[in-house]
Amino acid sequence: MQFGAQLSNYGTNWADIKPTVESLEDGRWNSVWFSDHFMPPGNPNAANGAALEGWTLLTAVSAITQRLRLGVLATGNTYRNPALLAKMCSSVDHISSGRMELGLGAAWYEHEHRTYGWQFPSLRERCDRLEEACELIRLLFTKDANSLINFSGHYYELQDAPLSPGSTQRPHIPILIGGNGEKRTLKTCAKYGDIFNLDFWHPGGVDVFVHKAKVVAQHCETFDRNPDEVKRTVCLPFRLFDSEDQFKSAKGMPWYCWGTVNRIQDLIGQYIEAGAQEIMLCSVPNKPEAWQRIDEEILSVFD
Repeated sequence: MQFGAQLSNYGTNWADIKPTVESLEDGRWNSVWFSDHFMPPGNPNAANGAALEGWTLLTAVSAITQRLRLGVLATGNTYRNPALLAKMCSSVDHISSGRMELGLGAAWYEHEHRTYGWQFPSLRERCDRLEEACELIRLLFTKDANSLINFSGHYYELQDAPLSPGSTQRPHIPILIGGNGEKRTLKTCAKYGDIFNLDFWHPGGVDVFVHKAKVVAQHCETFDRNPDEVKRTVCLPFRLFDSEDQFKSAKGMPWYCWGTVNRIQDLIGQYIEAGAQEIMLCSVPNKPEAWQRIDEEILSVFD
């Protein structure tokens, strides 16, 4: 079983992030992830809070690790041209000797777009843009080494475009599609993605995970694709409590991965039985000892 750690970009600094990443590298963790926001998300009143840019952090982390897989969970498609994003991704893939995974989503944080003067299209258009971006990026990732790509979409265009150097990985850098929308996002994942990721900051749980996995499988049938080609992952807000009384007095959502050691071990076991192939944990402080405790008390059970 694989586990990933999504570290916080917010209210932190490199002096905290670097030793935390080094402890993950020495532990049982499979991957490390950052977010793609330019201010602390979801709270306009925190707009002046410190926020480190995720792709810049990821590049730094790629240079100080040898084993961990790397990604941004998930990159907002509206923030960058997809051809630029493909170039960024292939560059980090080379720096890391082939450990990059491209996490991509439609983007959702309207306040952030308004703050920085970026267009915030309708949900339908953002989903259209995501699908077209995935098509374009997959073309760049899978092309022959010396070939040029031409692409004429509704939103994006390429004219004799190279991606050189291309992907270090074979057959290509995996594309992770983040999002829970059944009609568009999961369908786009089934068509162009290699990994689907459900974010359970939103309402979720094991039953929801099972249902969404079935939706992806149904979409795969539409494209004559084996559903087993799409890796099943989930990101869970995590908090470990020392006692049941502490847990019961906390104000978390019922689908969060919160609880005592035994409760969390049981919940993770349920996700594994439901078909999850990697579980990313988030909302843990950027402190080596916090992640080491999870490694020793939770992850070790699933060796």
